[in-house]
Amino acid sequence: MPQFKYLVKDADGKSISGMIEATNAHEVIESLRKKGLLIISVQEASKKFNFGKLGLFSKRVKLDDLVIFSRQLATMVDAGIPLVGALDILGQQMEKPVLQEIVHKVRDSVETGSSLSDAMAKHKTVFSDLFVNMVRAGESSGMLDDILDRLATYLEKSNALQKKVTSAMMYPMVVSTMAAAITILLLIKVIPVFKEIYSGFGAKLPVPTLILIGVSDFLRKYFLIFLGIMIFLGFVLQRYLATVKGRTRFDRMLLCLPVFGIIFKKVAISKFTRTLSTLIRSGVSILASLEIVGKTSGNKAIEIALDEVRNNVRDGEGLSDPLSRIKIFPPMVVRMISVGEQSGELEKMLTKIADFYETQVDAAVSGLTSLIEPLIIAVLGIVIGSIVICMFLPIFRITEILGV
Repeated sequence: MPQFKYLVKDADGKSISGMIEATNAHEVIESLRKKGLLIISVQEASKKFNFGKLGLFSKRVKLDDLVIFSRQLATMVDAGIPLVGALDILGQQMEKPVLQEIVHKVRDSVETGSSLSDAMAKHKTVFSDLFVNMVRAGESSGMLDDILDRLATYLEKSNALQKKVTSAMMYPMVVSTMAAAITILLLIKVIPVFKEIYSGFGAKLPVPTLILIGVSDFLRKYFLIFLGIMIFLGFVLQRYLATVKGRTRFDRMLLCLPVFGIIFKKVAISKFTRTLSTLIRSGVSILASLEIVGKTSGNKAIEIALDEVRNNVRDGEGLSDPLSRIKIFPPMVVRMISVGEQSGELEKMLTKIADFYETQVDAAVSGLTSLIEPLIIAVLGIVIGSIVICMFLPIFRITEILGV
């Protein structure tokens, strides 16, 4: 949506300037006139080149910042501070410039007559559908402060779960990358030095050493070509994953991985039940909740499956029967959801499932970390050790090579 600069005067003759978002200049003029302001000028702000659109500098807001924003806004609304004033205060004290700018834009939209949820909906890169719909439910029920606090709690739990999985994945990735870099460095830089030394022996080298020198020569000769192929394949893979078909196949493959697939599935179940419970408890309809849960699942295969569940619920079915047919959720989860539907306490049952699976994820991540660490060290030792042995083997057999 375009932004417009305006210059006006209030009833006391004081000049006021600012920026406002609107579809056109006429909408800005009407909004300012309703406030009793004398309009001096209104013009569209010049558009600046946004590097974020190229993916070079993406304007991202962390979940931690949204948690703080939600908590503080809930406290201010509960204390009776007007919404515009609360947003103005929060905009001034936000540490991140990106969030500060967006909060000011939300404040301007609310000040011109928009609801808080509609103002947030204009900034989908920061406020997700879940965030907007929960705020809208809070506005409708008159419990905005309570729902904002509940939203902050949900974001805290989701962020903690995400960090646990990320930390579990990060360690093996970092160590594996370092191992690959060290191996390539040895093959390209170190082994050629030994090759020059051994060339003066004038004798046949052991087979393992010859194989290693051959690999080193091949890598040095075709390294740039190999690197270019890897970059090209990475680009092709990225483009393929950008398609619905590609992302669906990749996400379905993640769920079927031997060790990590179990963790991904438990995380998905925990996230699904926690999100659905929070939305239902906040007063969002079951159909809207299922749509939001699918979009925020982070897994395209689960999103498509939940779309089918949503269609079945729209046709009059309960929630448990469609879930049992998609074969993603374990029988225990489906059974507990069924009991929750029958007892009228679905959100409580969903919360219990989420708590249980978060505990399962904690245990699985801890076990995986303790298992991966010695495995990576062993693999790294075998690879580096094999290279060292192959290079020093001629020295160990120096008398045989020289024919002494």
